[in-house]
Amino acid sequence: MSEPRDEEQPAEGATQRLPVLDEQETDHTGGADRSESPAAHEPPGPEGEGEPEGRFWSARRVPAGIVALLLLGLTGLFLYDIVSVRAGRPGMYWRRELAEQLAERPLDDTWVLVGAGVAALLGLWLLILAVTPGLRDVLPMRRIHPGVRAGLHRDAAATAVRDRAMEVAGVQAARVRVRRRRADVRAVSHFRELDDVHAELEEVLADAVRGLGLSRPPSLSVRVRRPGRKG
Repeated sequence: MSEPRDEEQPAEGATQRLPVLDEQETDHTGGADRSESPAAHEPPGPEGEGEPEGRFWSARRVPAGIVALLLLGLTGLFLYDIVSVRAGRPGMYWRRELAEQLAERPLDDTWVLVGAGVAALLGLWLLILAVTPGLRDVLPMRRIHPGVRAGLHRDAAATAVRDRAMEVAGVQAARVRVRRRRADVRAVSHFRELDDVHAELEEVLADAVRGLGLSRPPSLSVRVRRPGRKG
């Protein structure tokens, strides 16, 4: 009689068949597959959903360079004058004259008021540049990837909208101006009813604006007219 084989581990180098789990067994055991999060199976949200992106901030290189050069020049002049006085030489004429004028002139003098006004306007201009983002020509786009920000220039957006407007039957010419809040479209139609062209333009351009992918899609303002008479 042959002896039954003992259930031992296979020899080294032998092929071992792994057990296969059935879908029903997986469901009943409650061990759900956690390799994918539930959010991966959810459909993406509608376009434009979420917090709107802020504007891009300008580097302000030109104003910063001008201010830096002015401060550097004034600091250099004052430092040179101080070193000259400490060395036993007389101070620079312009500094002595300026000190005398500031000490003798009254506060209601015309030149004093003009100088104070210029200094106040310059300081206000610098403050406005410091607290405003700038780059008004760049429209922020929706953020699809967390680490990537994109922007669209106004002229490029206007060109894209104008190309879509020219595809509408009856439109002879179109002029588009895209702003932060509104897109103004002025079209000229040489045939078809103006109401039909206007309605089709609103529908086509609304889809074109959504297709730009802007964080804050501008509202549409469409006007259609007949071409003027020549001569």
